[in-house]
Amino acid sequence: MKKIVLFAFLVIFSLSAFATLPDTKSKSENAAIPDSTENKMSDEEISRLNRRVEEIHDMDKTNLTVKEKRELKKELKGIKENVRRGGGTIVIGTGTLILIILLIILLV
Repeated sequence: MKKIVLFAFLVIFSLSAFATLPDTKSKSENAAIPDSTENKMSDEEISRLNRRVEEIHDMDKTNLTVKEKRELKKELKGIKENVRRGGGTIVIGTGTLILIILLIILLV
């Protein structure tokens, strides 16, 4: 009985790790970031984004207004998210990894 309850909790927790919240940002906030139609980004897109990040870092930001600085920060975050999504990596949390290992041990 304890194994069944443990197994049920493990399944529930492991499935909840893959749940995602819907994206609440509107398209107008991400207008500067192009949407990629395929999962992986080409080398040209990655180099273009890297050049843009270098331009932003090399910019003289002392004369910018607060609003312009926020827009640059949002653009940098968007580029970072784009590269992360375009890279094709899978991130597994520590708790999920432990649950997977426990499931393997229990089922084998």
